[in-house]
Amino acid sequence: MSDPLDLFPGVPLIESPIFDSIVDRVDLTEDERRIAIDLNRKGFAAFDFPDPDLDERIARIRGRYSERFGLDDSDSDGPKLPNEGRVQDGWQDDEDVRAIACNARVIELLSKLWGRTAFPFQTLNFPVGTQQNPHTDTVHFSSVPERFMCGVWLAMEDIDAGSGPLLYYPGSHRWPVLGNMIIGRRGWQSELNSAQEPYEHAWAAMVAANRAETETFLARKGQALIWCANLLHGGSPRTDLTKTRWSQVTHYYFDDCIYYTPAFSDEPIGRLALREIVDVATGEPRPNCYFGNEVMPAKARPDPTQKGWIPKLRGRLFRI
Repeated sequence: MSDPLDLFPGVPLIESPIFDSIVDRVDLTEDERRIAIDLNRKGFAAFDFPDPDLDERIARIRGRYSERFGLDDSDSDGPKLPNEGRVQDGWQDDEDVRAIACNARVIELLSKLWGRTAFPFQTLNFPVGTQQNPHTDTVHFSSVPERFMCGVWLAMEDIDAGSGPLLYYPGSHRWPVLGNMIIGRRGWQSELNSAQEPYEHAWAAMVAANRAETETFLARKGQALIWCANLLHGGSPRTDLTKTRWSQVTHYYFDDCIYYTPAFSDEPIGRLALREIVDVATGEPRPNCYFGNEVMPAKARPDPTQKGWIPKLRGRLFRI
């Protein structure tokens, strides 16, 4: 008989359909077990970020980025209106951003909880609350197998209720993963101002049908939040413009997956908008893989306007 731990390798451990029967068989500390259960039940989990040098890193990041954002980080009374909303992929030229993203203990934790080796592929640094509409990351960053992606949000200061804290809908990670076929649109080669906009009415309808309520994360400096790929989350309104909300988000993928953007894909006919992923830790590309076989790069694929194709594995081509 197969070991229950090996029955569902294509599902993250924390979202396994037999999670309750296997969680105690995984080598987890007491706090890791709490995090695993929170992720399974609620879709998110808070923890203290494990970096003894974190305060110094935060001070350096805020010092460097305050000038870029046009903010006086020492002015506590004036309105904080940055000249840009975020820095994407600051890890490329900021060693402190990269060190946070590549924290070995966080990567080890995520790898245990998802059942595959995690690696960071994107960073976002924010000076104030995003006020972003509720969304799931699955329309931006998905994988085959599904759900092998997560985010980690780190508070770089004590978060005030008026600053526009991170918000989320507990348990929404269990709702259906929305794709273009489900909401009745074509994604391949479409043009969108916002990848999440086509899905917002469907998410709102699920919120209403489930009578779902939001929670906000009033984090302490140095606290972090892990969330599952399908958790509905966003930014609450900034009701006090004098408050900053310094934070870093790191997005993680996991080994041996195909990485793509569902908003611009039509999965049933094999048209996937494959992502060209770079591992933040190494600076090297991470190939799209399916059962250990590398998938043909997007630019080498057949003309998508011709008959439907799914991605090519080395030495083998599949037609649908």
